[in-house]
Amino acid sequence: MNAPAVYTFDPLSDPRWDALIARHPRASIFHHRAWLQALQRTYRYTPMVFTTSSASSELKNGLVFCQIDSRLTGRRLVSLPFSDHCEPLCDSTEEMKILVQGSQASVNSREWRYLEIRPTDEHFGEASSEIGLQPVGRYFHHVVDLAPAVDDLLRGFDKDSVQRRIKRAEQAGLVEKCGNSRELLKEFYRLFVLTRGRHHLPPPPYAWFQNLLDAQGDALEIRVASKDTIPIAAILTLRFRNISYFKYGCSDAAFKKFGATPWLLWKAIAAAKNAGALKFDLGRTDHDNEGLLTFKNKWVPDYRRLLYWRFPAKATADMTESWKLKMAKRFFSHLPQPLLVMSGKLVYRHIG
Repeated sequence: MNAPAVYTFDPLSDPRWDALIARHPRASIFHHRAWLQALQRTYRYTPMVFTTSSASSELKNGLVFCQIDSRLTGRRLVSLPFSDHCEPLCDSTEEMKILVQGSQASVNSREWRYLEIRPTDEHFGEASSEIGLQPVGRYFHHVVDLAPAVDDLLRGFDKDSVQRRIKRAEQAGLVEKCGNSRELLKEFYRLFVLTRGRHHLPPPPYAWFQNLLDAQGDALEIRVASKDTIPIAAILTLRFRNISYFKYGCSDAAFKKFGATPWLLWKAIAAAKNAGALKFDLGRTDHDNEGLLTFKNKWVPDYRRLLYWRFPAKATADMTESWKLKMAKRFFSHLPQPLLVMSGKLVYRHIG
């Protein structure tokens, strides 16, 4: 029996993609048209979906990628750039295999360097070896279950690292501003640049956040904490269906003692719960980022493991990419803030 044909289409011009995202249980904020639009507008990536549904039929499944065409880092398919995870939208393992094999054929025929898939399903790996995929990235994924009452949620977080820091922020008289205005975005980005500088990394370009805000609309919220009118911490969250996503956080280290970031995160979690959300996605954490892992474990001790998969995979991919990151951090650590921001504008489209 012949395998079903695999077709491709542009999710930004085909309304069937919106319909699939609206009904499929595995769809997330990263599948959404708004996220794809922001990626295209900022980095000039081209979205592409592989499916077994012909153009004239209802869309039953889809594996979405962005085509990255870089002279510095090569041509490749990534599902999806700058996204914590992106599950193949299909209803069976066999269907998933067909979609992956269709994308693999495209890699071979178009001379892409590789394709990368970022699923959340821990059983994805069981079938991956049969179709030539290898793990190339290891992360932790934390998700807060919002089923308990608000007071019970707070009591469930670590008493010292979370509850006491939230109380400290309240006693310090911090003031929160929440919304998606340009003014809040500018305050957020100033703090974000400071934070990335501490980590010796350039920030994503301001245009990325501007395009994300324009595309997401009211689904995006920025929360800024101020002490005596001085913005000292900020977070950016997204919302899709019944899940809220914590995507970015930043702060001024000079005001760390006030516990502003945990306070803002708790504000966002409580607001999501009151708005009817069922989960609060804290996003991915690199396997070697012990500080962030420890912080998130205080909120959700029972994390899940995320594996990213690549075809064809180099055996030394993890070691090579880790070495490159260390070298890049060493270089960026010597740059003043204006040059660090400029570097972000230049390099981010090449590293998606």
